[in-house]
Amino acid sequence: MVAANCGETRPLTIHILSDSLGETADAVAKAAAAQFEEHVFVAERLPWVSTVEQLRDQVELHCGKHCIFFYTLVKPELTVEMRRLCSEKKINGVDILGPSVELLARCSGVGPLGVAGAIRQPDEAYFDRIDAMEFAIKHDDGRNPDGLIEADIVLIGVSRTSKTPLSIYLASKGYKVANVALVKGTDPPDELFEVDPRRVFGLTSSPDTLADIRSKRMAELGTFVAHYADLEDIELDLKDARDVMRRIGSIVVRTDNRAVEETAQEIIRYLRGQPVTQD
Repeated sequence: MVAANCGETRPLTIHILSDSLGETADAVAKAAAAQFEEHVFVAERLPWVSTVEQLRDQVELHCGKHCIFFYTLVKPELTVEMRRLCSEKKINGVDILGPSVELLARCSGVGPLGVAGAIRQPDEAYFDRIDAMEFAIKHDDGRNPDGLIEADIVLIGVSRTSKTPLSIYLASKGYKVANVALVKGTDPPDELFEVDPRRVFGLTSSPDTLADIRSKRMAELGTFVAHYADLEDIELDLKDARDVMRRIGSIVVRTDNRAVEETAQEIIRYLRGQPVTQD
């Protein structure tokens, strides 16, 4: 990497240079940029660079007064050329992939494949994730309850406890997930009580948080549902839902003030036999 003063121009562009889609470098660039105030940096992808000539053209085209490149190049000739360009032109360049691959090769004594986009090559796990995603969509919000018994994970909870976002996220990790809304005054499907309670997770939140989320949701949709965001009604919703969770013996997981990823990791840890925080 060549470090140079990038001046005060705003925003600065991070050029994502790759011989594939550039997803890895893009993710790293965004994670790094997130440590700064908004609008300091923007990212631009320059994918599918496959020859030295294309590489030089892209660098020449995008290397202005203050240029920044995050690059993932698996072809050795491209990596060597990019490092040369960074050194000669004093480019601010970060090789995202190269040092890690070189370390693994050195430690293992095995040479890398040098295949661009290898991480996206379809395998059995890939098709499992596709199947899981289709399952989650088919069994969203209580649809097709006869399939609950086939689920790896069943999520239950009142409206706006992140059941659908969690289902989709967990499905992206390969888990077959179904979710069922618990509605006050309505019995949940009989099939729910046939599922192994160790695979059922009751999602809960604070009444204040739910009231705020529901109010904003109605405002976004431009609709009004009587009592939907009333604090007293939400407290009754949660009480009835907890009664159902106790009858099932499900694990209870809080979702308020937590990212979907954080809640999902807690569920995954439980499935793997690791302890989770009980409410």
